[in-house]
Amino acid sequence: MRILQIIDSLEAGGAERMAVNYANVLAVTISFSGLVTTRKEGPLLNQVNKKVSYLCLNKKGTIDLKAISKLRKFVIKNKVELIHAHSTSFFLAFLLKLSFPSVKLIWHDHYGDSEFLSQRPSFALRITLPFFDGIIAVNQYLKLWAEQNMHFKNVIYLPNFPSEENEVLEHTVLKGIDGKRIVSLANLRLQKNHFLLLEVAKKVQLSHPEWTFHLVGKDFEDDYSRQIRNLILEYNLDKNVFIYGSKQDIATILEQSKIAVLTSQSEGLPVALLEYGLYRKPIVVTNVGEIPLLIQDGVNGFMVETGNVELFYDSLVKLLENETLQNNFGNALQQTIMDNYSEQTVIKQYLAWLEKA
Repeated sequence: MRILQIIDSLEAGGAERMAVNYANVLAVTISFSGLVTTRKEGPLLNQVNKKVSYLCLNKKGTIDLKAISKLRKFVIKNKVELIHAHSTSFFLAFLLKLSFPSVKLIWHDHYGDSEFLSQRPSFALRITLPFFDGIIAVNQYLKLWAEQNMHFKNVIYLPNFPSEENEVLEHTVLKGIDGKRIVSLANLRLQKNHFLLLEVAKKVQLSHPEWTFHLVGKDFEDDYSRQIRNLILEYNLDKNVFIYGSKQDIATILEQSKIAVLTSQSEGLPVALLEYGLYRKPIVVTNVGEIPLLIQDGVNGFMVETGNVELFYDSLVKLLENETLQNNFGNALQQTIMDNYSEQTVIKQYLAWLEKA
């Protein structure tokens, strides 16, 4: 099988990580694995396996004939049989199909606001999806949406899976005291609800002032980002909450962290949560998206109602005051990931499904 992954960029987001993960795993599994970025590169380029055939199109607009031609030549040269388009890159895959009809198309839906699907724009999808052979949904909400709203029959739910990163030159040193750091791997976006994190941090500062919070994820330098920075100053948290921006050395960061959190108000199956499990981090998370399918409250982590500051704080305090509980949660979460969300398990399902697509 000869498969090409397409993604808009290699910024450090969940969809982008999964495009790289698929390309890397397939590079040692099938006869050809490629990866194309449509618009630009990014920090995840360093995580692409050397066995993956890679190309950046530098697409300038919605319909860029030069980029389409470049992609078509790449597909023909490498005898690509199937294009696996992630997120909004589906439109370029559709345009290619018009001039190269023999290639099969799969769309991977990573839509993050799965709690708000009724508000999702769908006009472009209705036009293009009839040209696709299958849809991969990252959670059950999206699978149901594709079947009921898009009337698409060949839809499969495949969970995201973590992958150990390649060695990177970057070495982030976290501030704060060793053994008393709480990390959040989440881009600075509204759905990640860092406001809840700051409310919890304000309470932790009063009860356990030696503990610090470390926010790792892309800073879009927009209104949301400015509000977060203003609240850090307003709450006098500048010595307790630190923002690092997008980082490549996730393993290094997690090794320096004692506890991991996610405060999201909307999710699919966050790659960050899978990475927490891979590196045995005890967690406190909100009960959104596919998280309740992964987390058993009190068994492999604490899971609380989204927006509930008091319960999130109480759960976090239980963790930071009990090292035995930290170890138990970390071990249990790692086992959950290895049993149900390993790359071997997901890729086996993926390839079996593609054979029938």
